[in-house]
Amino acid sequence: MLVYNDMILLDLVGPLTAFNMLQADVRLIARSMQPIIPDVRIPIAPTDTFETSPTSLDVLFVPGGLKGTLDAIRDDKTISFVKERGATAGLVTSVCTGSLLLGAAGLLSGYHATSHWYVRDLLAQMGAIVRKDRVVVDRNRITGGGVTAGIDFGLTIAARMAGEEAAKRIQLLIEYDPKPPFEAGSPEHAGTTLVDDVLARRKQLLAEAAIVVEAAGTALRSR
Repeated sequence: MLVYNDMILLDLVGPLTAFNMLQADVRLIARSMQPIIPDVRIPIAPTDTFETSPTSLDVLFVPGGLKGTLDAIRDDKTISFVKERGATAGLVTSVCTGSLLLGAAGLLSGYHATSHWYVRDLLAQMGAIVRKDRVVVDRNRITGGGVTAGIDFGLTIAARMAGEEAAKRIQLLIEYDPKPPFEAGSPEHAGTTLVDDVLARRKQLLAEAAIVVEAAGTALRSR
């Protein structure tokens, strides 16, 4: 599991909970051993660096968090690590804007994939086939939508790795039976007024994302 500054902690914790219940050997891999500071400012201690992490991974996972994702895309060392490990990993996966990082590393070209709703269309610039599903499985690429989709994603991986019954047991143990208090969890349900408000509040960061992704897509096409 890649970890980086300004990632969304819930992107990591949802899948991590499922992996932990599978008794998986989970590595939190970062650029260095310095504590990672996510969105909620709770420090995360990496277990490995890019240099010390296993060279062969059953699952490569990338969380999201748009600001942190864009910084990671601009970092050649991070892109190289994701590209190298992704080339040999059994499953190449992400939640939320983490798929932008996979795309920038050239790992989603020709694959169906999703991301957080406000950036998922950008995946097309890096060769991905954009889908709106909460979890998208295309061969060994598995991508989840925004933030809370990480729980659905984690259960999908659990079923893939340990079977459906094991995944159902995890779902019951964590009492994952969502009944949200509002029908506002997707653009389709939230309505244009709320969607426009969110987009306006994120206007500057979304504009930055468009520039960074365009550059990443151009770089991929020029190789």
